[in-house]
Amino acid sequence: MSEVQLMKGNEALAEAAIRAGCAGYFGYPITPQSEVLEYLAEEGRKRGMVVLQVESELAAINMVYGAAGAGKRVMTSSSSPGISLMQEGLSYIASAELPCLVVNVNRGGPGLGTIQPSQGDYFQATKGGGHGDYHLIVLAPSSVQEMADFVYDGFELADKYRNPVMILADGALGQMMEKVTFREYDPASSGIAKDWATVGKPSTRERNIITSLHIQSERMEQINLRLQAKYRKIREDEVRYQMVQVEDAEVLLVAYGLAARISHRAVELARHRGIAAGLLRPMTLFPYPSAILHQLSKQLDQVLVVEMNSGQMIEDVRLAVEGNAPVEFYGRMGGIIPSTEEVVEKIVSMVNSRKQVEESHV
Repeated sequence: MSEVQLMKGNEALAEAAIRAGCAGYFGYPITPQSEVLEYLAEEGRKRGMVVLQVESELAAINMVYGAAGAGKRVMTSSSSPGISLMQEGLSYIASAELPCLVVNVNRGGPGLGTIQPSQGDYFQATKGGGHGDYHLIVLAPSSVQEMADFVYDGFELADKYRNPVMILADGALGQMMEKVTFREYDPASSGIAKDWATVGKPSTRERNIITSLHIQSERMEQINLRLQAKYRKIREDEVRYQMVQVEDAEVLLVAYGLAARISHRAVELARHRGIAAGLLRPMTLFPYPSAILHQLSKQLDQVLVVEMNSGQMIEDVRLAVEGNAPVEFYGRMGGIIPSTEEVVEKIVSMVNSRKQVEESHV
């Protein structure tokens, strides 16, 4: 059994990347994710990785583009403003259908904002922050253990679908220290052939060409249709979520990442106060667990979305619920983490308001 270690989230993620067979990392330091680069510059280089601190986030994502085209497992990491600078490159990579891993350890914004944790990048990550019709696969960890585990999952999904994958974390998950174990993992176990890679042309095949430029409209439309078919397949097969005490829930909390940890405890406290609360935690933000949320909503009295932003995921929740239950929101912004007590008080307030309405109609 693997040894239990006490590590920061950023460091656990970096260690997992080495063990997952990441051949190259290209990045630029920015708080609160700089430990990823620092750890890999020390440990990754010792263990055979190419690790470069480059001159900008634009350079980083385009180096990822080139190295991914060679068929290697490669990654970058940054925080909110740096990820914004990478959007053009991410659109190119998605169009060229190249696998890679991108890590965003969110900080408060907009603008340069604060170095404190946030979930303000949900729209950017899940709706395609760059130009054109494309999607990243988005994984949302809620613990240091998942910061590590989702690296393996991320590389495997990237290779399986030839698509960029984003791990969407936040500053608190990157900086907090928790116990973590690293499972035994063989990077070659996927068995996925990368015969599309630009590794030099042998005499036995035609040359491989990787590009996102297709001048003819008919050709560009065919590329888009192929991408949309792939995204439908991802929606069908790769949805991941966690449910907590939803069987008899009358009030369902929906939250991801650090907000889900807070909401999990809020559910326990609400039940101590006689409120049948439950939690749905999306682990994939794209694809989103819309079907299970829609199914659950038919039995619910109320839904509460908890986020560390002004309300972004709530739009996907409302689309999934389709009016089966009223949807409310509680969130904090600017790097402030909502407390469990705040969430519990919001639950109590919602339930009391509903009961008052019901009594007034008797």
